[in-house]
Amino acid sequence: MASRAQSLIPLEDDAWFTAAELEALGLPGLPGDKRSINRRAQAERWATRVGADNRLLVRKRCGRGGGVEFHVSLLPGEARIALARRGLIRTRPTAAGIAQESAWAWFDRQSAKVKAEAQRRLDIVNAIALLCEAGSTRSSAVATASDQFGVGRSTLWNWLRAVEGIGRADWLVALAPRRQGGGAEAEIHPDLWQAFISDYLRASAPTLTSCYYRVARMAEARGLSMASERTFRRRVEREYPAAVLTLKREGEEALRRSIPAQRRSVKELRALEWVNIDGHKFDVFVKTADGRVIRPIMLAIQDIFSRKILAWRLGGEESAIQTRLAFADLFRNFGIPANCVLDNGRAFASKWITGGAKSRFRFKIRPEEPTGLLTALGVRIHWALPFRGQSKPIERAFRDLCDCIAKHPACEGAYTGNSTTAKPENYGSKAVEWDRFVALVDQEIAAHNARPRRRTQTANGRSFDEVFFESYAASTIGKATPEQLRMALLAADQKLINRQTGEIELHGNRYWHPELSSRRGERVTVRFDPDNLHSEVHVYDLEGRYITAADLIADTGFTDAAGARETAKRLAAYKKQVKAMAEAEELISAEQLAELQAGVAPPPALRAGAVRPVRPSGKAVGLPRAARAADNPGPAEPTPLSALERMRLGRAKIAAANN
Repeated sequence: MASRAQSLIPLEDDAWFTAAELEALGLPGLPGDKRSINRRAQAERWATRVGADNRLLVRKRCGRGGGVEFHVSLLPGEARIALARRGLIRTRPTAAGIAQESAWAWFDRQSAKVKAEAQRRLDIVNAIALLCEAGSTRSSAVATASDQFGVGRSTLWNWLRAVEGIGRADWLVALAPRRQGGGAEAEIHPDLWQAFISDYLRASAPTLTSCYYRVARMAEARGLSMASERTFRRRVEREYPAAVLTLKREGEEALRRSIPAQRRSVKELRALEWVNIDGHKFDVFVKTADGRVIRPIMLAIQDIFSRKILAWRLGGEESAIQTRLAFADLFRNFGIPANCVLDNGRAFASKWITGGAKSRFRFKIRPEEPTGLLTALGVRIHWALPFRGQSKPIERAFRDLCDCIAKHPACEGAYTGNSTTAKPENYGSKAVEWDRFVALVDQEIAAHNARPRRRTQTANGRSFDEVFFESYAASTIGKATPEQLRMALLAADQKLINRQTGEIELHGNRYWHPELSSRRGERVTVRFDPDNLHSEVHVYDLEGRYITAADLIADTGFTDAAGARETAKRLAAYKKQVKAMAEAEELISAEQLAELQAGVAPPPALRAGAVRPVRPSGKAVGLPRAARAADNPGPAEPTPLSALERMRLGRAKIAAANN
């Protein structure tokens, strides 16, 4: 019922009142009698006023008595507010079809020039309202304001009408200029627009001007009318959001970069809980020991909590060998991390590093796949998405190292620049020696870790070293055993143990251990550190069982007496060890062995259970009697058996008995 009764109340757009009705209502802002109301309507020319739909705001009254009715929009604002408060009219939630909230949203999107003009108009209207409050009539107040501010009186009256019936807090929006274009936009032929937008939304990202001129030539050839370039530009801006333009012209990666990246906090972590590893190619020419000039690649491992670089290895390429050796240094010096963030490069996705991990990107997991280093040690592997530098904090450290190392005075002349267009003037004039460059990298990484006044989340003015060791001392760290450290050395090669001496030759060096003497001639697997070939190597059989650690046999000079003494000492120790092993067997002498064998009784002679007579065959019938007698001599004395024959007969008897 309430909604029905409310529906009977006219909307402000459809509310009409006669002068007599206005007199009876006694509204504020209007004269108190009918004649004065009609006089004001005549003075303000209400009969000529029109609304937004160009409809007259005064109409003839239908019904007995005639007369005219005035639209509620002709009344002053305070009178309209009073009508709404009394429930005689219903105001729409929008002004001129737009909600006041939408009007403010529209105002907020306008330029500073529009907002400044609205403020100027509001100051003038406020001055007029102030004069009216001081006792001046609206006409005199408008005349005064026109002379003071240099604005036409008709313009001021329009502004006053614009704010009638509107709360004073919303006058600024009501007075804002709403200028529109001077005419309809030129039409674009559908074929031309399709050709233009297909050309413009290409990955090559051509300019709008070049696309427009190509379509203009097409329109000229087909005899079609062509709109201006500005019309094409406005339509693109109106119909295609910036995100769509970015995706089509710049690609998905550019679209991703247009969205704010995730910001991660590491305050809840601890030292060595999370590490990340990545490679960096230095912009420096370095000469290796064999005379090659390369740009070295460093594989570095960084603690994510403290940002300290924990381990690194230099080489000519990013490989699984460098990765395993870097992890070996990490395990040896600090311990085994709980989690590791890697990218999908071959040096990290190699089966020697992450074999058996279900989250590996490359290749397929096979049952016979060898278990990788990190997988075997229980390090949880996390793959960073490609082209996501923010996923690996070590990228920030590489930027610092590039400035501190590649542009170091020691590398002057060897610096290559970070791109083909940024080569220095002295490009290629020098190459740093390998040993000197390795020492420089070690020096600058140590300085990088020890630099004070860091501004990371966990540093707060301290160095990376201080942050790491403070947390490291208070954390439970998994330490690597010698067996786990050996796992970090890559199975570099399979070697054949020397058949004569039991030594192993590897990269020009010789390695030996007494344990290898019993495996002479066998093929084994050797794990070693290629950056430290003067240390021991670890020997495994082909089935992966650990044999021993073989020490280096260093070459000596021809007249080096100390080397000769070392060799003699090693030979004497080896002989002593072998003699001790031989004596431990408790062997008996040859004389004792002969005595033991002499007491062995010969086996007994065997006799047949029955004797079968042997008769001559038919061919022997015609032989002379002497010959037959010779062929069949009578019973003779048995010939004595030798010891060997007796032994054979004994074995045959034993075999027959067993059967």
